[in-house]
Amino acid sequence: MPKTMFEKVWDAHIVTQQPNSPAILYIDLHLIHEVTSPQAFTGLRQRGLKVRRPERTIATMDHSISTHDPKIPISDPLAAAQIKQIELNTSEFGIRLYNMESEHRGIVHVIGPEMGYTQPGMTIVCGDSHTATHGAFGSLAFGIGTSEVEHVLATQCLLQTKPKTFEVKVEGKISKGVTAKDIILALIARIGVGGGTGHVFEFTGSAIRDLSMEERMTICNMSIEAGARAGMVAPDEVTFAYLKDRENSPKGKDWDPKVEYWKSLPSDPDAAFDKTITLDAFSIEPMITYGTNPGMGIKITECVPDPANFSGEEIMNQKIALEKSLTYMGLEPGKPLIGKKVDVVFIGSCTNSRISDLRLAASIINGKKVSLDTLVLVVPGSQAVKTQAEKEGLDQIFKNAGAEWREPGCSMCIAMNGDQLQPGQYAVSTSNRNFEGRQGKGGRTFLVSPLTAAAAAVTGQITDVRTML
Repeated sequence: MPKTMFEKVWDAHIVTQQPNSPAILYIDLHLIHEVTSPQAFTGLRQRGLKVRRPERTIATMDHSISTHDPKIPISDPLAAAQIKQIELNTSEFGIRLYNMESEHRGIVHVIGPEMGYTQPGMTIVCGDSHTATHGAFGSLAFGIGTSEVEHVLATQCLLQTKPKTFEVKVEGKISKGVTAKDIILALIARIGVGGGTGHVFEFTGSAIRDLSMEERMTICNMSIEAGARAGMVAPDEVTFAYLKDRENSPKGKDWDPKVEYWKSLPSDPDAAFDKTITLDAFSIEPMITYGTNPGMGIKITECVPDPANFSGEEIMNQKIALEKSLTYMGLEPGKPLIGKKVDVVFIGSCTNSRISDLRLAASIINGKKVSLDTLVLVVPGSQAVKTQAEKEGLDQIFKNAGAEWREPGCSMCIAMNGDQLQPGQYAVSTSNRNFEGRQGKGGRTFLVSPLTAAAAAVTGQITDVRTML
């Protein structure tokens, strides 16, 4: 019987399953960070349990850490306590930790792939919703809760109900000024934040195959924002080239057999999906959100939707949600976003902080100055990204323009580390969420691509980057 890629990976990891019940899945790779893991380790101690497979768990510090000089002590007592606790927990239970002194430290969803831990066909979990990022390699990767983190630490297994499958075809060539971030924002705007609920996306089509691994990671990263359990892209030669010679990739005689296995993972030609949607890549334009969830997105040239145009009982809730969002955002219905003044531009997060993202932003900012009225933060996703960017001189481009070049970390994406908006401020951000208060209490966020963010950094207002290319 033909199978989808998701079904192949799922079936290969079932430890046991009773009829009409969830499956117990084996987990190949468990990623942890300082925010969602402390209670899990406390649970292990209380029950007298050890970590079942410590070599299959990797830890980093990313959410709470400051992106200023790491030599400066962390001033927030809660953040400092979280950092200290993960050091104690990983030391006691024998887990590898990439701490503040490590040359490999960084955002958990950046260092996993760049170090070769993330590989096709794996099951990967983390106490973080954007674990879907790793699905770009053809792995089944999803976020879990803290109690589930404890379960995986103790058993290397997880009880899961099987999701349905959802094929997202993106066909054709994207236009100049359009990026992977625009593709995923266009999808979420079309199907809404609940459109993928109960499903795993498989992204297919010529436009997806044309993307680099880092671009595929951006798309899979935000699958959760459409409600999907995970997002996946079939491994191909692009995947294999990316993984070749990475620190934890298969080596020597182990490489060819692994690649042969990886080549067996793509969905069979006759495999059936529970849902399918097709997007025309050429019709996608630079996207921007206007509301308080990632589904409230429009082409940057469009006007803010007007709740008055919503009619019918079935969409009354959408109308109410739109009215509430526009009130919070301080936006007027029917008016364009282009020209809207912004206070802060944030280029970073697990969505868009890789070297290719920084290159895109630098290509717009190079030789220019950022707006005097706009704070611009550029935050690499890992120490490796930071080192590479500095080797290429990207840091000098940003600093010469007047932007702040920071240390790796989650930074303003989560606003629990000192990098945050003030009430009422507007931010153009390359991160993944624009919820109320996500980037600071009372802060207002527009989600965009690195290109669009760089354009706003230079002009101090929302700008169609295509006018600058």
